[in-house]
Amino acid sequence: MSDNSEELFPVVADDGSVIGSATRGECHSGSRLLHPVVHLHVFNSKGEVYLQRRPEWKDIQPGKWDTSVGGHIDYGETPEQALVREVREELGITDFKPERVGMYVFESARERELVYVHRTVYDGPVTPSASELDGGRFWSIQEIRLAMGRGFLTPNFESEFRKFFLA
Repeated sequence: MSDNSEELFPVVADDGSVIGSATRGECHSGSRLLHPVVHLHVFNSKGEVYLQRRPEWKDIQPGKWDTSVGGHIDYGETPEQALVREVREELGITDFKPERVGMYVFESARERELVYVHRTVYDGPVTPSASELDGGRFWSIQEIRLAMGRGFLTPNFESEFRKFFLA
């Protein structure tokens, strides 16, 4: 398995307005083309957070634990449409009420992403996609704090979780 390097992403300005398009391969090549993604942090009523484990075949951060749901916005799609699609595809959840908690630019050596951050409280069944994820589970806030900085979690998740949920 591998990511589709020809998948078409919108290229955006800092405010999210679309200014062009590029392939996944171009966006993840170190070109620093700003492209939008959606993230959803799924909390249960006990205050635990669901984290997904990224498969070893992923082109970015393979094998690490990451945000409950994270996915690229397809060209021509709104952030809201992408969020519903990604949550269904990755966790099999279709009945949830997202709350947008922020938006920021994440930068690494390989890419720049405009991240639309959401949260929800959900106690129903979670069915991680066998084709997109390497499983997942709910983590306590203490478990997350202990794992931070030790190479188990993606740097993107760590910085985002600190900014929006541990402040």
